Amino acid sequence: MNLSWQHLLAFIVAICLLVAVHEFGHYWVARRLGFKVLKFSIGFGRPLFKWVAGADQTEYVLAAIPLGGYVKLLDEREGEVDAAQLHRAFTRRPVWQRILVLLAGPAANFVFAILLLAGLFWFSGITEVRAVVGDVQVETPAALAGLHSGDVVQAVAGRTVAGQRDVMMGLLEGLTGAGRVTLVVSDGQGATRQLLLAVDNADLRRQLTEPDRLLATLGFAFWQPPIPAVLGLVEPKGPAALAGLLSGDTILAINDSVIGDFRELRQHIELLGGQDIVLRYLRHGTEASTRVQVASDEVNGRRIGRIHVAPAAGGAYPESMLQHINLGPLPALARGTTEAWDMTVLQARLFWRMLRGEVSFKNLSGPLTIAEYAGDSAKAGLPAFLSFLVMISLSLGFLNLLPIPILDGGQVVYQLADWIRGSPLPERIQALGQQLGIVLLVLLMGVAWFNDYVRHFG
Repeated sequence: MNLSWQHLLAFIVAICLLVAVHEFGHYWVARRLGFKVLKFSIGFGRPLFKWVAGADQTEYVLAAIPLGGYVKLLDEREGEVDAAQLHRAFTRRPVWQRILVLLAGPAANFVFAILLLAGLFWFSGITEVRAVVGDVQVETPAALAGLHSGDVVQAVAGRTVAGQRDVMMGLLEGLTGAGRVTLVVSDGQGATRQLLLAVDNADLRRQLTEPDRLLATLGFAFWQPPIPAVLGLVEPKGPAALAGLLSGDTILAINDSVIGDFRELRQHIELLGGQDIVLRYLRHGTEASTRVQVASDEVNGRRIGRIHVAPAAGGAYPESMLQHINLGPLPALARGTTEAWDMTVLQARLFWRMLRGEVSFKNLSGPLTIAEYAGDSAKAGLPAFLSFLVMISLSLGFLNLLPIPILDGGQVVYQLADWIRGSPLPERIQALGQQLGIVLLVLLMGVAWFNDYVRHFG
């Protein structure tokens, strides 16, 4: 597990920020509708900072455990309430106001994600990478569908695609449903044809939904510019470092097989896990060779060979592969809203299909994986970290809308039941619902923690 203090710091910043946004949504709407707010806490456990302010003497808290937060409202179910303040208690407010307060938290996460997307699109524009097909493996779903190297994907399931990202989302949505999706592709001469990409085997469909397994399972990859076989990062005490390889070395051959670029190097190494190989390399104009004991690491559920190195630099896409669009503030806001909607709808569909067994549960990530993504995105720069915040904020908003009693969505269901009945649900029913909600959350968290363990510790 390669988690550093930078990963931990980025994780804490992300969680605290998104929790603050979520709870501020509850707080802001509650205040505007006349509810009395007793406490606004970011985090749980022992308070690190605490102050009291406002006419209602609301207590604001920053606590030691930054994995959540809460807004405490005046509620007669939790103790005696002064008769003069009773009209401001949660249970005494109209049902529609209670529901608005509950929905305000997830809504704040969605609005925050939309504003971040709009800001990114406005200041940086949108750069799409053309969906040009690279290698196609024989006897795979892609090959059987008639996909060829050099094809350009124009549409997926009847929807025109702007680039690789749209293709990925379209394939994921289409293949996890019916297991079949239509593609419109054009060849190098501009002639278009329609293909049917089918994955009829249910186990194979679940496999393609595992992290980073979609294209590999379908049997093709997008074209990428060549990356020189020059070593950048050489992990200390890794196989390459123990063999004497250094950053800046250019790999020329593996066991007399000439290496053209870093992808060839990686592909060869992945097939040689546990083997003793000879690497020929170039250092400061002088050729040399060394023996390397290739490690056999488990990555996303499969064992591959690795020597624990990274390339010095990625190859740059030619201008013909890129399409850049500059947007003004209003078009950026519209595009951000559309993107957030599409990602949330896809997330909801995949979650439902996961419950039905059609999508792999390996997609559930725990705090270790989220921390890893947070740190890696922060190291990649501010735009990457903001994009990470968009994804997590949308996920937080969606998960809190699930009809699980201890979440906002479950509490909305309770309020609707109160409105239909004309009176609160019996305490026994509410307590049972809370217990079932806790069990469901523990199960989901258990799966996420297990996935974390497997990813990081094998």
